[in-house]
Amino acid sequence: MRTQLQPAVLWDHAGMPRTLVAIPALNEADTIAGVIAEVRRAIPAAEVLVVDDGSTDGTGRAARDAGALVITLPFNVGVGGAMRTAFLYAQAHGHDVVVQVDADGQHVAACIPDLVAALDGASVVVGSRFAGGGTYGVRGPRRWAMRLLASTLTRVCRTPLTDTTSGFRAADRHAIGLFARHYPAEYLGDTVESLVLAARAGLTVREVGVQMRERQGGAASQSPFRAGMSLGRAVLALYVALARRPVPLPQAALPAGAPPPEGR
Repeated sequence: MRTQLQPAVLWDHAGMPRTLVAIPALNEADTIAGVIAEVRRAIPAAEVLVVDDGSTDGTGRAARDAGALVITLPFNVGVGGAMRTAFLYAQAHGHDVVVQVDADGQHVAACIPDLVAALDGASVVVGSRFAGGGTYGVRGPRRWAMRLLASTLTRVCRTPLTDTTSGFRAADRHAIGLFARHYPAEYLGDTVESLVLAARAGLTVREVGVQMRERQGGAASQSPFRAGMSLGRAVLALYVALARRPVPLPQAALPAGAPPPEGR
């Protein structure tokens, strides 16, 4: 086990970026403690924030008992709204990096250092299950829709992308400032729209291969049918996002005296 998590040693040093691991969670009491423990093993120095998105099963209590900071939302706002809360928290508390991790155990926390390391030269890094990091499979119409999204966003972001609906990703200070104000809230639209938002604000987007697995407990928030419908809406949301006027990068997202980053 130690060899798998060896890169995490880097994150014990005080000179490393101030990293916030944000975990949006809706009714994940069965898995949240295990996810928090895995994150702490991977990057012990990171602050772990669980955004309890209107859960009714004791998710927030389980997260607190596991040692995470918890922000409890009074009702369900979706992953996008929960992540905007996390970005606002990160901006207010001076974090350099935000890493988004699912609460259901699908994301392998040992890959987090790879996501953060890839921020050297990028502002948003997407963890891809299809870029050589694992064997996660998607078939049928869902896969076709994901390929259409990936093809379009590859052109928009001017970088190869294969897994644009992945919620396993990292953001630097530039992206934190942008997302704290404008992170999209629609289901799955938050993932694809946020990439459009970042690219059109001049931020560099990059993809790295990661490992993912099946959810480790509980039930998905949407049925396969509804998830497929939502993925179709994500395709529509992508083209709506492309039709909108670009949002400029907030000056507050830039270090003093620094020019805006150049997109690639």
